[in-house]
Amino acid sequence: MSNTQTAAVVFDGSWLSLADIAAIARGDKHAVLSEQPAFRQRIDNGSRFIDRLLAEDGVIYGVTTGYGDSCTVEIPSELVAELPHHLYTYHGCGAGRILDAEETRAVLATRLASLCRGVSGVSYALLAQLAALLRHDILPLIPAEGSVGASGDLTRCPTWPPRCAASAKCCTRASAWPPPTR
Repeated sequence: MSNTQTAAVVFDGSWLSLADIAAIARGDKHAVLSEQPAFRQRIDNGSRFIDRLLAEDGVIYGVTTGYGDSCTVEIPSELVAELPHHLYTYHGCGAGRILDAEETRAVLATRLASLCRGVSGVSYALLAQLAALLRHDILPLIPAEGSVGASGDLTRCPTWPPRCAASAKCCTRASAWPPPTR
């Protein structure tokens, strides 16, 4: 997929059309993260909000606590940085076929678009990493099937496995396309 010959879809927090997602998936267009100051400010504000909550209260569900029934279990500060790694490892299970490259691009583009809305508290650096994975066609291996949790979607495609696979890929702990020979 050559980005020099394809049109760009700019991820700036606006809603994307299904046609844009499909074009990215097919390789007809490539993902570009907006560098507009207003967009960066919105993303940075969300990230700073999380930082402020941590500084003021110190307790944020899923950031400094366990998940689900473990929501009242506070994670010691020295282990907080490890918590996301455990989450994507725990929920990064799945079964069935591996999504093909086109499907995987669609999942990553959809996830990037969702995070670019600016309400998840993620950093601009994380968004840039996801956009770079798409732009360079470095794609996580995503299982098509998983179990369903209390929220109805914990490891079910296209929610948790892609999130976990993409998170693991950003942290260089996952395999990427093309899949290894089995």
